[in-house]
Amino acid sequence: MNRLLFEKTGRAIYLSHLDTMALFPRIFLRAGLHIKFTQGMSPHAYVSIALPLSVGMCSRCEILDFTLEEENVPLDSLPDRLNPCFPAGFRVLEAYDSPRKVKELKYLRCELTLEYDNGISDEGMAEVAAIFRRESLMVEKKTKKGLAETDILPMIREMDVTRFSSQELLLRTVICAQNPALNPQLLVRALERHLPALAPDFAKAHRVEVYDEDMRIFR
Repeated sequence: MNRLLFEKTGRAIYLSHLDTMALFPRIFLRAGLHIKFTQGMSPHAYVSIALPLSVGMCSRCEILDFTLEEENVPLDSLPDRLNPCFPAGFRVLEAYDSPRKVKELKYLRCELTLEYDNGISDEGMAEVAAIFRRESLMVEKKTKKGLAETDILPMIREMDVTRFSSQELLLRTVICAQNPALNPQLLVRALERHLPALAPDFAKAHRVEVYDEDMRIFR
């Protein structure tokens, strides 16, 4: 499987998942390469992104599978060919061939910055950390059947809460990436619901790395 590891940062975080998918065939074309398309009445490009990224979230571990019409293109040449063609915020870090299937991807390492306009005390930080050590942590989560009350604690493998500044807390966490998936924004919703006095005024999430079930880096 031909695969790209790329990052999405800066203004690019406001581009939707579908728009990002549509962008890649055009970028390959600008670089003098051609993505394969399916046959039939509604052809679509052979590109897929492993984990859809929510609008407003940045990442340095996005994975895209693709198939080219051209044969024998050196994959290690692709970052230099593609990167000058991207809009600001996109950058290919690596292009490679991988035998691993996306279904093997299990965990996602994220950093979530919580911002408090009036600052947050050490006691407040301790309360935020304690909420993730409860017996359960129910939030309303979107499912295939609609919204449902869900305990998100079983989807959190690791959680570390530290101070980033007098007005910011940093949550370093490893969460389930799929089957089931936990959107990092649900961690903020949990605070808003169960600890409203310490809900942040603003929060931003950053994907750092992806892993398989044994916590080996997935590529």
